[in-house]
Parts: sequence; C-alpha cells; structure tokens
Amino acid sequence: MIDYLIVGNGLAGISFAEIAIQQGKSIYVFDNDSQPSSRVAGGLYNPVVLKRFSEVWKAKEQIDFAFPLYHAIQAKLNVIFDYEIPILRKLYSIEEQNNWFQAADKPNLAQFLDSKLVKQTYESITSPFHYGKVNHSGYLNISVLIEAYSTYLKSINSFSSEGFEYDTIEFLEHGIQYKNRIAKHIIFAEGFGLHANPYFNDLPLDGTKGELLIIKAPDLQLDVVIKSSVFILPIGKDLYKVGATYDWSDKTNTPTEAGKQELIEKLSELISCDFEIVNHFAGVRPTVKDRRPLVGTHPIHSQLHVLNGLGTRGVMLGPYLANQLFQHIEENIPLEKEIDIVRCYKKK
Repeated sequence: MIDYLIVGNGLAGISFAEIAIQQGKSIYVFDNDSQPSSRVAGGLYNPVVLKRFSEVWKAKEQIDFAFPLYHAIQAKLNVIFDYEIPILRKLYSIEEQNNWFQAADKPNLAQFLDSKLVKQTYESITSPFHYGKVNHSGYLNISVLIEAYSTYLKSINSFSSEGFEYDTIEFLEHGIQYKNRIAKHIIFAEGFGLHANPYFNDLPLDGTKGELLIIKAPDLQLDVVIKSSVFILPIGKDLYKVGATYDWSDKTNTPTEAGKQELIEKLSELISCDFEIVNHFAGVRPTVKDRRPLVGTHPIHSQLHVLNGLGTRGVMLGPYLANQLFQHIEENIPLEKEIDIVRCYKKK
C-alpha cells in the first residue's frame, strides 16, 4: 500500500512529496502538465506586499520552513534553482519615501526592509526618489525544479504523466484503490485544475490569469530585481523576465495581444533602452477570493485532501502549507483556521 498518491507536480505537489519522502513515506505522483501556472510563474519570493509596504501573512514562518526544504532538494538532486537577489522597489515621491521609513521601523518588517534607501543609478531607469531594498528576496527557477524533480520521481518509479481519472477512485475501508494502486491518501495539488475535480470543485477557487514576457535588453545591465508597476527580473545573458498582468475573467493559459501590450506599455514607462521580446507566457494562478489558501480534508471522504490556492506567493507558501497538511494527516494536528477549507463549508 502506498502512503500518498499526489495529483500535481507544481510547487505544492513537490513540497508535499519531498516532506513525505523525508519522513519515510511512500508516494506516487501524477502530472500531465495541463496546468502550467507553476512552470510559467515569475518565481519571485518576497516577504513584503510592496504596494502597501506590509508584511506577507506568516512571512517569517514561511521563509524559515521553505528554504531549508528547497536547499535540501538542491543538494539531493545536484541542481540549483534558488537564486537570492535583492528586490528594489522604485519610489515615486517624498511621501512614498516616508512610508518606506515608517514600515522599515516596524518590528515585524525591520528584518525585511532596509532602512537606508538605495541611491544607485541605473542608466536606463530614471528614479529621482531612489529605491527601497527588500531583504530575504530572490527567485526560484521553477521550471528547473519541476524538471529535476520529475526526473527524480521517474528514477524511483513514482511518476506518471497520465491525466488523473477521478471516477476511477474506489473507496476502501482504510484507503482507496486507483486502478492498480492501493493508497492510504490522495493529495490533490492541481492548481486551477481543481475545477475539474468532483470532490473539491465546490471550493471557492477563483483563478487569476497572469502573463509574462522574456525580453532581451543588452543595455539594461541590471543585477537586481526592479519592482514598479511591473517587475524586471534578470535571468542572465541579457535576458529579463517581465511581469505580470492580472486578469480575473479570462481563465485560459493562452497568451494574449492585450496582455503583451499592457506589459510593453508599463515596461516602456519604466526603462528607456531598447528591448526585444523573446517569449510570451500565460498561466492561471490558483487564487481565492478571501486571499487565503485551500488546505484540508474532504468532509465525507477522509482519504482525500486538498493543497491549493497558493495564489501569487507559491514559492514561500508551498512548503509551509504542505508541512501543515502532512502534520494534520499524520499527527492529527489542527490546521490554522485561516487556511482550513472548513471555513468554506461553514459559509454554505
């Protein structure tokens, strides 16, 4: 009997799989690459909401758990996908400077926001009010992580690229049977694909489409992330990731001309040098209206669990939430009320 079948090999699924393996549990993962949101995401991690200069929910706890796990995966797979890099928030007025200083003085934000403004000049960016620097920031090359982890799972015969067939689940007294496999639990970590899941599609997963560009800009010469109305993330060889748009109506993974033009306009307002578009991506983020994840156990079938709703902050949230769900299943430790899907069923 397998301990866990895991549906989805994005940030949530990988995090749960690795935690389970570290605890001596057996797993088997299904992923047919139908939901590319993890793969095409910017991959930025940042403990601060830079629009309002406020702390991300449970930021310290997320960081303290996530990065030891990522670094353990890097060591195990002999691959690098975590890159620490400062984020510089372009400031637009004296008022924004003052707001930055006030935020940096707060005890919960002092470790994340540098109290001294960065006055460095970048040739292609005008910034008379300078920049605020975010610490404990960087990005994951999520495609590298997913490819490496998929290869590892295949090497231990624990991966299938077949689509998951929900109607094939048979419920047993102490587990489930799925085709020729018997398991104690199924973890559904399928992102926006949750809408096709008959066991959890009543949850309020909304979905927000995001589009990104890869540009080539030899004259830009950035070694930091610049955050303004868009972010500019250097990824090497004069290439930069630029994002992202937010569309609450279109739920497809198809890049659009409107999304591209929005990014081009915002980027052109920020930088003065020429750039060439190399690639254009889109994906639907698994967002929730109350801005909290969807984690927990099915109200009728105790063998089925959901790990979803990571939204725009999956890099930091994925490991933290996966660990909570694992401890909840294995040790019966209650989930935090903010993330527990019980809150959704209570509203009905």
